[in-house]
Amino acid sequence: MYPKQPSVIACVTSQYECDRIIEAAEQLAQEYDCDLHVLNVLRPTENYALISDQLEYLHRVSVNANADMTVIFNDDAPKAAADFARESNALQIVAGMHDGGNESFLVRFNRLAPSISITMVDKDRKVYTMDVRAHSAVY
Repeated sequence: MYPKQPSVIACVTSQYECDRIIEAAEQLAQEYDCDLHVLNVLRPTENYALISDQLEYLHRVSVNANADMTVIFNDDAPKAAADFARESNALQIVAGMHDGGNESFLVRFNRLAPSISITMVDKDRKVYTMDVRAHSAVY
């Protein structure tokens, strides 16, 4: 069962630079008047000690954006993110730029959750939104 309140999901990796994704998602959540969730999907075999400072930083950015931050341990990041987005009644996800591959995170996410729009944020903080409900794939 979905929560009544829709949401925006910021999909981050374990990099300091992902603060730009949280900030863009925060603006969208305010614009849409909905909840903001930050999601990080980690491989279960990753050495977490090497990324603990980055995760703590992203958690602080999340708290400052009035968002919770969820970490899921899963080898299949697109599936874990799609499941989380559906459970969170997501209208939109925000992520880094699409790398162009047919099996990239965003392409696979789109296949699993085609009704959820995708926004991408580049390294210069430019925001690109594609309403995937009107298209069959992310390019």
